[in-house]
Amino acid sequence: MPPIQFLIDRRESGRTIAAVLRQRYKLTWARAKRLVENGHIRVAGQLTRAPEQRVKTGNRVWIAPGTIDNPTPAEKKPAAAPVTSPTKAKAVAKAKPGAERANTLAVEVVYADDSVVVVDKPAGLTTVRSKEDVAEFGKRATKFLPTTLADVLPALLGSPNKPVFAVHRLDRDTTGLVVFARTPLAAKVLTKQFRDHTTERRYLALVRGVPTGGRIESVFVQDRGDGRRGSARPGTSPDDGKSAATHVTVIEALGEFAAVECRLETGRTHQVRIHLGESGHPLCGETVYDRPVGGKPLPDGSRAARPMLHAARLGFTHPEDGSRRDWEAKPPADLAALWHRLRTAQPSPASAPD
Repeated sequence: MPPIQFLIDRRESGRTIAAVLRQRYKLTWARAKRLVENGHIRVAGQLTRAPEQRVKTGNRVWIAPGTIDNPTPAEKKPAAAPVTSPTKAKAVAKAKPGAERANTLAVEVVYADDSVVVVDKPAGLTTVRSKEDVAEFGKRATKFLPTTLADVLPALLGSPNKPVFAVHRLDRDTTGLVVFARTPLAAKVLTKQFRDHTTERRYLALVRGVPTGGRIESVFVQDRGDGRRGSARPGTSPDDGKSAATHVTVIEALGEFAAVECRLETGRTHQVRIHLGESGHPLCGETVYDRPVGGKPLPDGSRAARPMLHAARLGFTHPEDGSRRDWEAKPPADLAALWHRLRTAQPSPASAPD
């Protein structure tokens, strides 16, 4: 069975790849996003796992054979709701990957009180439902769509009917510390802290090459020139750009790789991944921000199965008592194992002459 291929037309230029797939093939938002995240889509010859990647006129889109050749009846009805009956809804729920179910069991509650809960998130678990999914599924989203961290937390906290409120998020494959509010007031206070950049957020990352370290600052735009989110080109003054600043410190040089700490001065979407990638040192396992604009992906001999990024430290002012709170989380097993492998792969220093 050959792959499906098509060219992006003028009307689709500037839209996300997920939006284009959804419109062309009458897919649900969730189905379109999963196609991209599961590695079934190539844009302009490059594999993408970023549903938010924007496309340009003339880009050739390649869809892996068998992935949407037989759309479900719900997706063949453009005017129908994505799930048309309770029976079909149950089928969607039962189709969740086993790895995702296992990841929900790996959630660790680091701290909880009546106002906040701090969690060590595993890889492969989305922090919270996207706005698009909520708009499409409404209250049914938690029943019909893949489980999120925000979905499982109430039960873990012993209050299954009391929702938590997301005030920031981590990427699906990023591990580490994330805080949720447990009351609307706490959510308001914490949201302001993240907006004002008064929280402390430090990430541990394994990258290709050895950066020089220092402060990276740029203006983020939705399309840096190749359909990806990233930094505006020098000399441009984007009206909708947002300033982003990251402090990078090399923890350990590992030959062709390095372990680094990244402290966020701001907190933009994909900030660490973008700044490291654009500096020429993308994350091990990175497949989106791993190339210069218009260029090819940089070599990655780490064999990492996901972007090696871990939210290792989180600090904020408690919304109730005003005290400063800080937490740290050890690297997950896969990141620690890769770090060890890269370290032990280095040649032993030559013996000093007598």
